[in-house]
Formats: sequence, C-alpha cells, structure tokens
Amino acid sequence: MKEQEPEQFFRYPAVGRVMTHPAIRSLVAHYGHSSIARFIRDELDRMRAERCDISSDEGGEPLIDQVSTRVAARIGSLVTPGLVRVINATGVVIHTNLGRAPLGAAAASRIAEIAQGYCNLEFDLNSGRRGNRQARLRELMRFAVGSEDAIAVNNNAAAVMLVLKQFAMRREVIVSRGELVEIGDSFRLPEIMRESGARLVEVGATNRTRLSDYERAITDKTAMLLKVHQSNFRMQGFVEDAAIASLSKLAHERGLIAVYDLGSGLLTRPEGLPLKDEPTVEEAIDAGADLVTFSGDKLLGGPQAGLIAGRRELVAKLAKAPLMRALRPGKLTMAAIEDLVLQYLDAGKLQDENPVFRMISRAPDDLRASADALVALLQQGGVAVQVVPSDGQVGGGALPGLMLPGWAVEIVAPESSARATKRFAEALFAALLKSNPPVLGILREGKFMLDVRALGDDDIKTAAAAVLDALRVARR
Repeated sequence: MKEQEPEQFFRYPAVGRVMTHPAIRSLVAHYGHSSIARFIRDELDRMRAERCDISSDEGGEPLIDQVSTRVAARIGSLVTPGLVRVINATGVVIHTNLGRAPLGAAAASRIAEIAQGYCNLEFDLNSGRRGNRQARLRELMRFAVGSEDAIAVNNNAAAVMLVLKQFAMRREVIVSRGELVEIGDSFRLPEIMRESGARLVEVGATNRTRLSDYERAITDKTAMLLKVHQSNFRMQGFVEDAAIASLSKLAHERGLIAVYDLGSGLLTRPEGLPLKDEPTVEEAIDAGADLVTFSGDKLLGGPQAGLIAGRRELVAKLAKAPLMRALRPGKLTMAAIEDLVLQYLDAGKLQDENPVFRMISRAPDDLRASADALVALLQQGGVAVQVVPSDGQVGGGALPGLMLPGWAVEIVAPESSARATKRFAEALFAALLKSNPPVLGILREGKFMLDVRALGDDDIKTAAAAVLDALRVARR
C-alpha cells in the first residue's frame, strides 16, 4: 500500500455523493436511508484509518465505486446468517465450539411448537391463575433422580454462582485444591467464587485430599463444603479424594450445606453405555448432597442451561433470590429440558431419540458402514481415500478419559511427500469451512480426514459433495 499525503484524506467523497451511487440507492430501498448513511460514514472512517490508496476520476476527485463496493460487501456479510449448521466430522460428540449437544427431533419439535405460539409458561391451566415456570421441572426431576425440588438457570456457571451467592456470601466455602477447575475459555472456579462474594478455603493437595482436611478447615465462618466433579480432566496414580457421601455426612454433622457441582449432567446411568465411571445426579442425591448443579447441554443432551436439584427448602430460597430473575431460562429452553428429562425416564427412548447417546453408543459395524458409504461416494467422484481407525470422544468437558473407537475416512493427497500432503490437507480443511454448509474435519499428523461418528446418512452425502466441490475448484 502506498503512503498517502495528509491532504489526500480530504479527497474522500462526501456521504451524500456516495448515496447517489446506483448500488447504494438499491441498498437504501431495502434498509433505509439512515442505516446506509451510517455504514458509509463508518466505511469512510475505516478507509482513512487504513490509509487506503484511492483511485481518482478525470476530474481529480476520488471514485465512489470503491466506497460503494466496500459498503455493499459489508452489508451483504451482515445480512447473511452468521449462525449456520455445521457438519461435525471431528469425532467429538459434544463439541463446545459447535454448540455442544445437538437436539433430537422430538426436542426440536417441542421447541418449534412452543416458539410458534403462546404457552402456559407461567399460567396454571387448572386454577386459571398465574403459575410457576419451574413447577413441571420439579415434578419431573423428583421422579427421575429423587430430588425434592429443582430449578433451571441459563448455564451451570450461573447455577454455581447462584448457590454460592445465596448461601455463602461473605462466608467460607471449603474446596479441594484438586477440584479448583477451569471450566473453559479461562473461566475458573476461584474467580466465580470471588464474584459471588464467597470466601474460598483451599484444602488438601492437588492430587490428594482427605475428609480430615475438610474437617480441620471448618470454622464458625464456614457455610458450605463444595465438591467439584473433575469432568474435563482426569488425575491418575497417587490420588485420593473425599466422596460426596462422606462430605455430606460431615456437613450435616456440623450444620453446613454440602453442594456437588457435577457439571456434566448425567441424570442416571443408562444400561449398555460406556458411562460406568461417570457420577450421576441420582447418585449424588442418594449420597446426601443438599444441592447438585449440572449442565443441560452436556450429558443431559439438551440446550444450554444449568440445573439445580436438591432439598426443597434450599431450592425454594434459590427460586426467590433476586438474582434468579436475571438467570432464569425462557420458554424454549424449558420446553426442551422437559422433553429430555422424559427421555431419561424411558431407557429405550434415550438411545433412540437423544443424539448424544445415540452417537456414543454407535456399534463398530455401524460406524464402519458409514465410513464405507462415504468412501463409495468419494470414489465415484474419482477421489483417492482410505478408511483409518479413529478414536472419538464424548467432549464438552465430560468423560475426558473415555476413547470411543471408530473410523474416519482419510482424503489421500495426490502427492506423497510430507510437505505436499500437509499443504493439501490444510487447504482442504480450509476450503470445507467455506462450503455450504461448512464441514469441520480433522487435521491429524499432516493428513485430512472425516470421522463418521457424528454423521447421519444425509450428513455423509453432504460431506461427500462438499469434498468433491472443493477438490474440483482446487484443480481449476
């Protein structure tokens, strides 16, 4: 870019002149004069800041085509939906960057039904008076996991914040050093605790914390014993922690509250799934935890939400807390959660209707059949491919040590050198992110592949078409 003289900045066209351009007049007809004028001013300021090298017409004035083109491009980008469906070929079932748990058809249908009209969110159809949006959840959770009461908020961090603020503000909360987790995107439990007004008391060592560590730390300022499930990492070897049953017993003996931040949100343990090491909400309630907090968009398999289940009098206080008004979820979230808890009550429905459990439980033969189907479509288009073993993951900060053996389809590079293969893989990865819909695959050891665990039949066809289009463009 050429260096411009200061006086050239005064040669940019006036907003009014840009407004006369045919392309801009067309935009004004759609979006209104004031909105387009704001865009033009913003773009002119941007061009000055970038010290753009502007063209000039015969009269010495800058052409307005450049400004108009840039304004039109920005508006085109703005009015195109930014949130789009993505084909997940990573092998990660609950992919945080891709919106975590995908909803099944039943839950999505419930959301659509409720979204398109009015509903009895806070209206009691029996009495004809105002109702409680959480009442239905309370009954379902009592039946599903044995809790006396339950409420929902907008995510699990909010659930933990609400509990800490309500029951431990300006008081001490005892937590194991090995459970001071980072939940993602640099948010850490100590920071959430500090924002709540509670005082953190760390006990034990990183790898070993005993019940006696909690016992010695209790003072007259202590309000709560908090256990945090290590849902997004695992420690092995010389490790020890205090079970929630022991912590609950100690808390009750000392007149304290025992809270379990379970995080991952497995309500009960379905048979036939590789989840035997994952603690459940039901087990935590049975072990005596006063309150259990967990996510809605992980192993519950639903929308972003945080749920709090436990003792009736404690949940009632949370429901009446001023902060609850800011944290409560809306009708669409409540509709989806209701459907998902009902799925847990029917073991057959859970694996049939809940995509998370369906993907986790896919048999090796089924995965291989999906890989072979993808291979057939790509080979028909003349693409060199091979099926390779690929370990999937549950993801989403749940079951970090569990590998899910499966298969992926590697797109073989036309050249065999390591550098050429890597360059081909990176180019194809980037190209597929620009397809419609985008396809997110895997870059592994300098190669590009598509893991089939999270791909349905239609996704396989879409992914194959996207790969063929991307390679066709690359050959031109």
